Amino acid sequence: MYRCVKIDHVRAEKDMELLFRALADRTRLRLLNLMGDDEVCVCYFVEVLRTPQPKISRHLAYLRRAGIVGARREGKWMHYRIIQPSNANAVKVLKNIQDWLKNDREMQRDRSRLVHMCCVKVPAHLTTAPKPPLIIAEI
Repeated sequence: MYRCVKIDHVRAEKDMELLFRALADRTRLRLLNLMGDDEVCVCYFVEVLRTPQPKISRHLAYLRRAGIVGARREGKWMHYRIIQPSNANAVKVLKNIQDWLKNDREMQRDRSRLVHMCCVKVPAHLTTAPKPPLIIAEI
């Protein structure tokens, strides 16, 4: 019995450590901010952050390993969304981070750029990209 409890405790500590490492990078925080409560195609992350797709994908993979981002493929498009971590403490940390991101000026600019790019002035190469549903509703 003691051994199982100890193993679970160690696993929870490692999960939290991975979460904090995932949150320690500005690009990953910007990605979380852009997702907000929506599902966003990777093509929009590339455009808004002006970062190459392979770099964005590496950051998204890190967030997935940390258990806070999920992915879904739709044809050639990959969609990412924030998911609820399994650890209750991680849920609290993620909620606090999301609240903080909503009030950060750079994050607000990123979000505005996403809304503008998605729904107002769509770049020609993104005209067929799926638009995030909740962002459309913001307009």
